Amino acid sequence: MNVGVVVFPGSNCDRDMYHVLSDVFNLNAQYCWHDKPLPDNLDAVVLPGGFSYGDRLRAGVIAANSPIIQDVKKIAEK
Repeated sequence: MNVGVVVFPGSNCDRDMYHVLSDVFNLNAQYCWHDKPLPDNLDAVVLPGGFSYGDRLRAGVIAANSPIIQDVKKIAEK
């Protein structure tokens, strides 16, 4: 199974998530930077915890408007 780990500036759990997916569950995990399209071969996508764009008021709104979120929504609809 191919799983994308979305990375936003300021998020701090992406490495932990990658480790668990790759080394614990033996899945094919790959980092997906927030301003690039998701690869076509993904079966799932995870959004790690942490503070996207830093610990600022409404930082999630900034992340929600990142280009990758449209691709995440398409996968979620499947």
